[in-house]
Amino acid sequence: MAEEGEKRAIRPIPFVEVQEVNGRRIVIATGKRKMAIARAVVKPGSGVVRVNGVPLTIWPMEVARLKMMEPLMLAGKDLVNKVDIDVTVRGGGFMGQASAVRMAIARGLVEYFQSKELLDLYMLYDSTMIKGDERRTEPKKPGLKHARSKRQKAYR
Repeated sequence: MAEEGEKRAIRPIPFVEVQEVNGRRIVIATGKRKMAIARAVVKPGSGVVRVNGVPLTIWPMEVARLKMMEPLMLAGKDLVNKVDIDVTVRGGGFMGQASAVRMAIARGLVEYFQSKELLDLYMLYDSTMIKGDERRTEPKKPGLKHARSKRQKAYR
């Protein structure tokens, strides 16, 4: 059993890398959704969150901004104000990018704070924040143009 002062170890979060730079702990987390890939760098700071160099608070598309802010709102201001998060995202559409950013931020925060409670909160709220979306494209069938297309049949 773990002693009271000792933190419980959480299971490893996928696609997360931890580095030590100048004595500071830096976490690099990756999130993917459809064709969008986001890489979040979580480091000690004052609560600044940037996506492709733009502060998240002034992101132009409101729906995407709210989706990207979900892990920050769930974690709470006291945790978020201890770190700076720089996210680079490319590929896909704006909602795919928002989901990828959301996943990268959530994975990075869980790994940075090593918090089982935060992991459980994210998994209860929406497990795709950590695990990702398991849906994949259906493969094209031979002799057809698309996965499920068929020749039209007319009953005359």
